[in-house]
Amino acid sequence: MAYSNFKPTVWSKHIQLELPKFTVFKQDCDYKFEGEAKQGKRVKILGVSRPTIKKYVPETDIDAPETPPDTSVFLDIDQYDYFNYGIDDIDKAQATPGLMPALSEETTRGLAEAEDTFLAKVLALGAGFTSNSTSITTADAAKKAIDKLFVKLWDNGVSTKDKVTIYLTPWFYDLFSDRLEELKTDNDGLIAKGVLGLYKSARVKMSNNIYNDGTDDYIIVKTSKAAAYCNGIDKLEAYRPEKRFSDAIKGLNTYGGKVVRPKEVAVLKCHNS
Repeated sequence: MAYSNFKPTVWSKHIQLELPKFTVFKQDCDYKFEGEAKQGKRVKILGVSRPTIKKYVPETDIDAPETPPDTSVFLDIDQYDYFNYGIDDIDKAQATPGLMPALSEETTRGLAEAEDTFLAKVLALGAGFTSNSTSITTADAAKKAIDKLFVKLWDNGVSTKDKVTIYLTPWFYDLFSDRLEELKTDNDGLIAKGVLGLYKSARVKMSNNIYNDGTDDYIIVKTSKAAAYCNGIDKLEAYRPEKRFSDAIKGLNTYGGKVVRPKEVAVLKCHNS
């Protein structure tokens, strides 16, 4: 990677950074399996179904014991992203202080966007309910469609006390924003997490990493326990390439995600036309 070759080039002290995308999915997942995942590449997450509640008739035999269905799922650490870049010694000698931190920041953003895009697809394709393809062009249509997703979640046992998040594309948020309850001035913590407002007590976030199947965006409403996620940078190495006069750094990021409670995810497939 060369940024300059000769002394006559003057390096600006101002370093341009790529605009970050709205990365929001990762922070709203269940991380409690991460410690176990780092011990291997697959975690079996046990699930149990509710036993049948039956009426007892005095002085009669009860039914034989039932075996509740196994609802276990596997969370695989099966995503692998890497980076590898270097700076020639000549360039490094002329480099503005802060170049390496800037590259590090861009690398962090790139990794975060890759993880966020992955999670958006996992949630979109693992939802317990997905609507038919729908054209959404008005604020009223947007509200009506979101309301239907809430009804689906409530029918599945999600309560108004559960932590629920709505993920919208920029164009959908533009239609829907007038329906949101504004955050109070003391909600700096929520604002820092990308929360733009509240609707039916759910947090509303915007993302440009929303999954799109080529026709429809997948607007998501989910609880905080609906998906499990695990990640960690397995390797980070600084080195000197053998055939270059340069310093380089490479890293490997591994992660995985799974919808573990499909009934707590509802998706609206929609387009703005």
